[in-house]
Amino acid sequence: MKKLQNPAGVFFVIWCLLASFGTYFCMYAFRKPFNTGLYANLELFGLGYKTVLIITQVMGYMISKFIGIKVISELKPSQRIRLIAGLILFAETALLGFALVPYPYNFVFLFLNGLPLGMVWGVIFSFLEGRRFTEIIAMGLSISIIAASGVLKTIYLEIQDLFPFITEFWMPFTIGLLFIPLFCFFVWMLSVIPAPTDTDKLLRVERQPMTPADKSDIVRHYWPGLLCILLIYCLLTTMRDFRDNFSVEIWNEIEGSHWSRNILAQTELISTAIVIVCVGALSTFRSNIRGLWATQAVMIIGILMTGGSTLLFHQHIIGPYTWMLSLGTGLFLAYIPIQVALFERLIGMFKMKANAGFFVYGCDAVGYLGSVGLLLYREFFMKDLRWSRVLMQFSYVLCITCLALLCIAFVYFNRKYGITRLWTKEEPPAPGMQKMSVHL
Repeated sequence: MKKLQNPAGVFFVIWCLLASFGTYFCMYAFRKPFNTGLYANLELFGLGYKTVLIITQVMGYMISKFIGIKVISELKPSQRIRLIAGLILFAETALLGFALVPYPYNFVFLFLNGLPLGMVWGVIFSFLEGRRFTEIIAMGLSISIIAASGVLKTIYLEIQDLFPFITEFWMPFTIGLLFIPLFCFFVWMLSVIPAPTDTDKLLRVERQPMTPADKSDIVRHYWPGLLCILLIYCLLTTMRDFRDNFSVEIWNEIEGSHWSRNILAQTELISTAIVIVCVGALSTFRSNIRGLWATQAVMIIGILMTGGSTLLFHQHIIGPYTWMLSLGTGLFLAYIPIQVALFERLIGMFKMKANAGFFVYGCDAVGYLGSVGLLLYREFFMKDLRWSRVLMQFSYVLCITCLALLCIAFVYFNRKYGITRLWTKEEPPAPGMQKMSVHL
C-alpha cells in the first residue's frame, strides 16, 4: 500500500488529523452510547443498574489499560492494523451479547466490551508519536476525546426519537453497527501514514518497541516526577469520566428537565475549539525544555479553570451553562497535554529509549481505578448527595491537589535536566546524530 509523501506538508498534517480523529471518534461509538440511557427503576446488588453498567465497563477498560502497558509499549508497526480491527470487532460482538442476554445478566457483556477498547488509543497514537509536529497531528485524538461523547449522546437521543421501538439494551449495538464502515475507512487512512523522518528522530528521538529492561530503567531514573504526573492524570481521568458518564443527570439537576439536548454537543464542541488552539500551539516550541514549560503552563491554566469556575458557580456569580462549559474546557486543557505533549517532550528532552504508550497506559490504568473508586464511594457513602454536588466537591479537591503535584513535578524535571542548560539556544543532539542538520 502506497504511503503518503512529504511528511512535513500541510496535506500530511490534515490527513493525520482526520485519520486519528475519525478512528478514535468511531471507537467511542462502541464504548459510550450505552451511558446515555437512564435504565430507570432497575437495580442490581443494591445499586442503580446504570451505575453497575458503568462500573462494569470501566473495570474492563481499566484492565485493558494494564494489559496495554505491555502490549502497546511492545507493539511492532506491522501488528497495528490487525490489532485495532480485532479490538473493535470484539467490542461490537460484546454489545450484541448485551442486547440479546436479558437483564440483569447482561451487565457482564459491558465488561467484555471495555476489555479491548482501552488499547485503541495506543494503537492510533503509535502512528503519530515521535514527530516534530506530534502535538498538532495528535490533536485529532484530543478533539475526538472531547467532542465524541456529547455528539454521540445527541445521536443516541435522535435515533431513540426516530425509532422508539429500539430498546436501551439494543441501542449500543445499533450505533456501533452504523459506525463500522466509517471505522474501516479511517483505519485505512492511518495505514498509509509514513514512518517518522530522520529529522523527526533527531528532534524527538526514534520510538521503538520497549523491552522489560527499558521500562525498569525509565521507572528507576525518573520515578519521583512520573509519580506526580500519574497522580495528576488519575484525578483528571476520574473527573472526566464522572462528568461524562453522568452528564445527563447533572444537567437535569442544575437546569431542570427542559434543557436542550443539543447543549451536550454544543459545550463539548466549544471546548474542543479552545483546546485545539492552546495545545496545537505547543508544537511551535522547537526546544523540548521550553515546550515542557509551555505544556505545564497550559495545564496550570486548565486546573485553575476547573476550581475557579466551580467556586463562581457555587457563589451564584455564573450560571449552569457557563460553569459546565468552563469546567469542561479547563479539565481538557489539563488532561489533553499530558497525553499528546508532556511525555513527548520528556522523551525528547532526556533522550529516553521509550514510547508515549508506556507512560500513558500506566497513567490510564491508575486513572480508571480512581474512576471506579469514586463511583463506589458515591454509591455507598454519598448516596443521598446530588450528582452535581459530587462534581463540585471533587473539582475543589482536584484543583488544590493537582496544582501542588504539578509544582513538584516542574521542579523535579527541571533539576533533573540540569539548571545550567536551561538557557542554551540549542539542545544537544541525540548520540550518533551530531553531524546531522535540521531543516524546519
